[in-house]
Amino acid sequence: MVRSLEELVDPADPSFPLIEEWVADASTDVTVLPVERRAAEATLLALQVTTRSGLGGLAFHTGGILVDGGWLRVLGGGSPGMARSLASWNQIGAPQVRMPGAMLVGDDVLGGFFAIDGGAFGNRDGKVWYMAPDTLEWECMDVGHMDWVHWALTADVAGFYESMRWPGWEDEVATLGGDQVISVAPPLWAQGVAIGERSRRAVPLEELWHLQLDLRRQLAQGGAAKA
Repeated sequence: MVRSLEELVDPADPSFPLIEEWVADASTDVTVLPVERRAAEATLLALQVTTRSGLGGLAFHTGGILVDGGWLRVLGGGSPGMARSLASWNQIGAPQVRMPGAMLVGDDVLGGFFAIDGGAFGNRDGKVWYMAPDTLEWECMDVGHMDWVHWALTADVAGFYESMRWPGWEDEVATLGGDQVISVAPPLWAQGVAIGERSRRAVPLEELWHLQLDLRRQLAQGGAAKA
């Protein structure tokens, strides 16, 4: 049964005030993107979750959140600064969702993706997994979505990404749109020089998503070309 907007918008709404507290206490630069009312409502209806949940709160009250100068992006209801919403990026309502058995909830500028397990990783326990761009492997973060949002806003994100950064990364990331990422060549999963000495260029996130899916298939089949 499809729930109406009135059923999904909870006046008590405990999730977003908590997220606002985390934003205020953020350990790094955080930008909460605005969301248009119509887009927020459409995203919430597509997700079919209430605003009491973290997903619903982010979808209804934000266009997404940019963390650490935009290095990490938390998905919401979509915004001019990040056109993807939780619903559109996951292709909810399309003949085929983007990632069966999981919901993508965030990503980073190097093509790392965060997803909630709904069976894709075997457990259906709602924990967040991360596909690291330097391994192309999905790794369990052992936290649920709201705890992941708390981590993204208040934990040592710089420490988490320390091995993937280079001198001057801030200037490169500042030029990116919320739907762009940095493509690195040779790719991070290939042995070689430090990332600061590799070729880097801005590409659409959609392009890198499909490229990494193809690379994962090749690696799984043992057919990936060695760099």
